Amino acid sequence: MLERHTMLNTHIRATRFTVACGIALLALTGCSAGEAATGSGIHAGEHSGEAGAHPAADSVTIEEAWVKSAEQGEMTAAFGLLKNSSETDANIVSVTSTASPMMELHETVANESGQMVMREVEGGFVIPAKGQFSLEPAGNHIMIMGLPKAVTAGEDITFTLEFADGSKLDFTAIVKDYAGANENYEGDHGSHDAHGGAEEHAEHDAHSGH
Repeated sequence: MLERHTMLNTHIRATRFTVACGIALLALTGCSAGEAATGSGIHAGEHSGEAGAHPAADSVTIEEAWVKSAEQGEMTAAFGLLKNSSETDANIVSVTSTASPMMELHETVANESGQMVMREVEGGFVIPAKGQFSLEPAGNHIMIMGLPKAVTAGEDITFTLEFADGSKLDFTAIVKDYAGANENYEGDHGSHDAHGGAEEHAEHDAHSGH
């Protein structure tokens, strides 16, 4: 009887030990699974962030930025070379500046009579992936209208470009004296030379209906 009782106790202890080991093993397995899930979540978030769209403004720079000097009330323009280091196109949709509250993105094209005129670009400027986009007299440029005060040679003017993804790029351009860039403006503002305010262009625009 004593021997049977001893064997029963031994069996009970062995069973308890087995159950305890099983619980411990399950707990360890659960922890490992939880850690793996947590780790996967972190990595997934990181990868998700990496895979997300990179702000266009972070990949764009502008070189040799400058502005043509002009008198108060006139129009002028900003030029430079935009470069895009990313693998995707960068679309500039608007611009603001300390020079004037009236700003537009412009292109220079020939109108029906063959005259070179400036007009606002629909959709803004697109800088190609791994490429560049030139802003220059008689070409694409940033239009500055209704100057509240004169901009003179040597002065620095601040601009902010806004991209289609909402990101923004600030840059500074120096003002220079320049005799060129005297195209006409095609639009409601065109009562004078868009970059310099020459009276001869004002008279021409009045006769041409611009």
